Amino acid sequence: MTRTRAPLLSTPLLSTPLLNKSLLTTLLCAGLYALAPGASAQTYPSKPVRVIIPAAPGGAVDTIGRVLAEKLGAALGQSFVPENMAGAGTMIGSEFIAKAAPDGYTMLVMTNSHTINAAVRKTLRYDPVKDFSTVALVATLPDLLLVNPSVPANTVRELIDLALKSPGKITFASAGAGSGTHLDGELFKSLASIDILHVPYKGGTPAVTDLVGGHVQMMFSNPITAIAHVNTGRLRALGITSAKRSALLPNVPTIAEAAIPGFESGTWYGVLLPANTPAAIVNTLNREINKALNSPEVRKRINGDGGEVVGGTPQEFARYLVEDIQRWKKLVEANPKLRIDD
Repeated sequence: MTRTRAPLLSTPLLSTPLLNKSLLTTLLCAGLYALAPGASAQTYPSKPVRVIIPAAPGGAVDTIGRVLAEKLGAALGQSFVPENMAGAGTMIGSEFIAKAAPDGYTMLVMTNSHTINAAVRKTLRYDPVKDFSTVALVATLPDLLLVNPSVPANTVRELIDLALKSPGKITFASAGAGSGTHLDGELFKSLASIDILHVPYKGGTPAVTDLVGGHVQMMFSNPITAIAHVNTGRLRALGITSAKRSALLPNVPTIAEAAIPGFESGTWYGVLLPANTPAAIVNTLNREINKALNSPEVRKRINGDGGEVVGGTPQEFARYLVEDIQRWKKLVEANPKLRIDD
C-alpha cells in the first residue's frame, strides 16, 4: 500500500438525494464550530483517553479501534485505552458516548450500525446526530454476495432470475434483524424487485456456517468472515457491494456492474465524540487520525482485510452520517416491516 493523500469523501459511499435539511444544517453548523477558535488543545490529552469499541473483541471494528488507539497514543503521548462495550447492536456504546462528558477523554469507534439503528428503531435513548461530534470517517468495508455452491447461479443476474422464477423460495441469512447484512439483503431485494426470505442469526459467523452447510442459500458478508470459504470453494462469491472491484477478489464484479446499476453498500468505520466537544480537541484528533491512516502500516492492515482507507474532515463525515441515515430511512419507509419496536 503506497502512501499518497488519504482519499477525502467527496461522493459518499451510501448517497441519497433525499437529505433531511434540518439534520444537515445541524451537522454543518457543528462542522463550522469545529473550525472556529475555542478550547485550547495545547494540554490535550493530559490523562488517558477511553476508546469505546461497541462490539466484542476480534471483529473488524475492534481491530480498527485498537490500531487507532495505538497510533493516537504514540502521537499524542498519552494512553488511548481500548474498551469493548458490546451489546444491543452497538446502541450501548452509542448511548454511553452520548451521555459522556464532552472533554475528549471518551471517544467512540463506530460502524454503520449507528445509522442503521437510527433508521430501523422506532425509539433510541439518544439522538444519533445531535448528541455526537463527528471526528473522521476512517474506512469502508464492502460485503460479498455469497451463495452456497448448490445454488444454480454463477452470476448476480442468474441469481435474480432464479428468484423471479421461485418467489419466496430462496433464503438469505444475516447477522440478525436490523444488522447491516440484513439491510444489504433487503436493499438487494428491493432494487432487484425479487421476493427472498430473510433468516436472521445471532451473529455473522453462525450465519456463514449455515450457508456453508447449505441450510440457507445466500447472504451478504464481509470478506474477513467469508474469503477463506470462497477461496476453498465452499462458498461462491457472485458480486461485491462496493463501487469498484476489490483487489482481494479482482474477478468478482460489483453488483452495480453485474446487474443493478447504482447498487452500493457495505460497512463504514468512524470516530465520534460527545456533542459540544471543544473544536480544538476535535481537530487535534482528526489531524492525528488522518496521519495514522496515511501510514503504510495502517493502510496495509485495512486494505489487507478488503477495506478502503477514507479519512477527511469532521464536516465531510457529518454529511456522510446524515446521508447514510436518510438512505436507510428511505428503505425502511418503503418496507415498514423492517422497523424494530423495542
